[in-house]
Amino acid sequence: MAERKTLLGKSQAEPDFLHFNDLACEAVGGKVIFATDEWFAPAKNLLKKEPPQFKASAFTDFGKWMDGWETRRKRIPGHDWCIIQLGVPGSIYGFDVDTSFFTGNHSPHISIQGGCLDQMPALTLDGDRTGMAASSSEMAAAAKLGSEAWPELVGVSPLQPGYSDCCHNYFRTDFRGRVTHLRLNMLPDGGIARLRVYGVGLRDWSTVSTNQKVDLVALTNGGMCLGYSNAHFGHPRNMIGLGQAANMADGWETAPIEININLVTSHMALPVN
Repeated sequence: MAERKTLLGKSQAEPDFLHFNDLACEAVGGKVIFATDEWFAPAKNLLKKEPPQFKASAFTDFGKWMDGWETRRKRIPGHDWCIIQLGVPGSIYGFDVDTSFFTGNHSPHISIQGGCLDQMPALTLDGDRTGMAASSSEMAAAAKLGSEAWPELVGVSPLQPGYSDCCHNYFRTDFRGRVTHLRLNMLPDGGIARLRVYGVGLRDWSTVSTNQKVDLVALTNGGMCLGYSNAHFGHPRNMIGLGQAANMADGWETAPIEININLVTSHMALPVN
């Protein structure tokens, strides 16, 4: 991996909403169901659980390989956007729009809208979409969602480039309604590495039988981590995630406490028998 340069010379302060759950991550079932353009890198990369990577020698048939979503420069009116189906519907408190390694080709501005749909739309993006753009039929199907009229969770806001000290663009939102889908607008185009959507799960309890046993602390049922003493190797919220843990790292693990024992020797001469 190439050495990451800095721009501002100091790291950003992390907001408190980062302790909430990522409701859009692919690990909890989040997926991108529509994107206007994916020429350089597919939109599904936005929801990867792993941090973004940079491979200096990696190229595709369409240009430099980038670990994120990257579109072509607009030559027609409008802007690029995608629809994200949250893995866990819920109330959102904040976003991390990560531009890692997009240091000139990042999207200059973004905005985010949210909607609560009664039914999951029959929109899918299958396979490797690199080098592709939405077809006329896909555009028509997405238009039926009316996403351009969804409530605005984040207004038009500038993004910092993907240098190590400014790649995390944090945005709070005061919208507390239940959200099932997001519309991420890139204004007008460019690249974003990851989108993290931090909030609390809000289950539709009308779909749950009164006789059904439920896990009251589960991520999907509104469980959340309020605080912790140490999360060096894994965040406590991993314990309330979906399904079985993938491996040891997919749980809560703290750093070992170092106990220093000082052995003191006496400089006094011992008696000689």
